[in-house]
Amino acid sequence: MEELTEIDYKIIGERIKKARKKLDLTQEQLSEKIDVSVAYLSRVERGNTKINLIRLVELAEVLNVSISYLITGIGINTKDYLNEEIRQLLQKCTPAEKKLILNIAHIIVEKNSYNSQ
Repeated sequence: MEELTEIDYKIIGERIKKARKKLDLTQEQLSEKIDVSVAYLSRVERGNTKINLIRLVELAEVLNVSISYLITGIGINTKDYLNEEIRQLLQKCTPAEKKLILNIAHIIVEKNSYNSQ
């Protein structure tokens, strides 16, 4: 069974701040875009307050990042997407299961290559 972990609001806040600065937005500008107070946004960025999913979606849209990035630090379009999860899964597999997974991955990659031509 997959282990549940605590949500680290401080890290999420740091990612929000980093994305905001990358867009050269002030806290005031971003808070206006999502209709929250500057004080609230400041607390979110410091990890001092929990942010709900609706606000997280709004922030992701305005900041042009994925929710996945804000929560995990890895966006769906990044090179490292799911690498750690796949590695952990493979550690639990027998050599025969690993070979089967590799064969399936080859089929998927070849199919996608063929369809994109």
